[in-house]
Amino acid sequence: MDRDLKERTKKFALEVIKLVSELPKNTAGFELGRQLIKSGTSVGANYRSSQRGRSRAEFISKLSVVQEEADETVFWLELIMDSELLGSERILPLLKESNELTAIFTSMVINAKRNS
Repeated sequence: MDRDLKERTKKFALEVIKLVSELPKNTAGFELGRQLIKSGTSVGANYRSSQRGRSRAEFISKLSVVQEEADETVFWLELIMDSELLGSERILPLLKESNELTAIFTSMVINAKRNS
């Protein structure tokens, strides 16, 4: 599962980067794109970091950051879609993946806390 999530979160980050490159070149596009890039790429980076945790507490802490970043990415995607900067057909697949990743990492945090 670890390898699958590493690949999945990397693919997610790449899709976020591609989507941001399609945003309009105006203030809203730049600002929302900047926020989306930060949160969307942070999911994979922090997940990888969580796998190198030195303790159970550090693992849970890093995984909690991954959960928060995935959820924040949902927010930015919803804002981009609701403000009609890009069409919903372009946003919805990435929004679905972001929601799924949020659910996966939420479950992992809950289980890790329960088992510690």
